[in-house]
Amino acid sequence: MQLKAINQISGEIKLLTGLRIGAGNEEMHIGGMDNPVIKHPYTQEPYIPGSSLKGKMRSLLEWRAGIVALCKDKKGNPGKPVSVDHLKDMNERQRRDAEAIIRLFGISGDAGDAAEEYGPSRLAFWDCNLTEQHRQFVRDNNYLYTEAKSENSINRITGVADNPRQTERVPAGAKFTFRLNLKVLDENDTALLDLVKIGLKMLTLDGIGGSGSRGYGKIEFDGLTLNGQAFDLPETLF
Repeated sequence: MQLKAINQISGEIKLLTGLRIGAGNEEMHIGGMDNPVIKHPYTQEPYIPGSSLKGKMRSLLEWRAGIVALCKDKKGNPGKPVSVDHLKDMNERQRRDAEAIIRLFGISGDAGDAAEEYGPSRLAFWDCNLTEQHRQFVRDNNYLYTEAKSENSINRITGVADNPRQTERVPAGAKFTFRLNLKVLDENDTALLDLVKIGLKMLTLDGIGGSGSRGYGKIEFDGLTLNGQAFDLPETLF
């Protein structure tokens, strides 16, 4: 197995709706935000962790392959990331799709003898920082990088709001840089690029971050290039 090429996909992510990727908050502050978003520790600017994109894309591709229910932990609970241990329970088509996902994202758990067969993860995601254009837009208009959205649940009987809270999120319109690298190690990797494009398309159809069922995290990609050449995402997923 030999490294033959590194393909680079880059562009921008534009938020179509507010985005929330939580940071956690170990301290309680009077009047503080209940659910802060993740921010750079030096600049306090929000960003999209590469791990969030990687995890969501992998999950969507596993659902597309129809293998989620087959990927169980040692107690038999389904929903684990696909690994080589799960391949024995799959039909030919599922196994082919699962092996492609393993090559892209790496082997979950103990690799054992499979490490030599499948090799390392081919994908490397970068953290997505705000574009300089969007930073300048915020500064010129004296805006904030995030917004506070009030949320609550309504009691079905009394009609009274229960558990009011404020959630921080990055507002629609924000733009982030986007970049990932795809290694090519052997002849089996030639079809992986098409799978990456499908994964990116699925992110635009589903979303990233939390509270997606409430409309958060809808995105689109702008100006995508592959090794400097523009390309479009596929129209269909299958």
